[in-house]
Amino acid sequence: MKSLFGLQDTVEVVTNGIDELAENATEAQWVLHIDSNKKDYNASFCIQSAVDNENFDIIDHVEFVKEAWDILVKYYEGDEKVKRVKLQFLHKQYEFLQMGDFEKIAVYVSKIQNLVHLMKNCDETITEKMVI
Repeated sequence: MKSLFGLQDTVEVVTNGIDELAENATEAQWVLHIDSNKKDYNASFCIQSAVDNENFDIIDHVEFVKEAWDILVKYYEGDEKVKRVKLQFLHKQYEFLQMGDFEKIAVYVSKIQNLVHLMKNCDETITEKMVI
């Protein structure tokens, strides 16, 4: 998703939000604020287009894209404690993963890749020793 925000030039609005406009703002500040609002709407549209109904329901009440992004990050990544628990679970799955008698190699490799991807999402550093 961050690559889409980069392409749309909305990364700053998603990560930092929009600053409030001062009462005595200059015309240049007004133009910058309007541009930031457009970027916020653009990024909100990208997120809303990408999420399913369940996820849409947890972010549909927010006003700015930063709030929606923070909610989704917290929901999917969790805090450090949640990440550690997820990693423990994923490591156990990885340790006990076995290829079935009639399972195709491509399916088994896909399972391994999926577990590795989930571990990386929890900030795990995957070493060659783990993959072998």
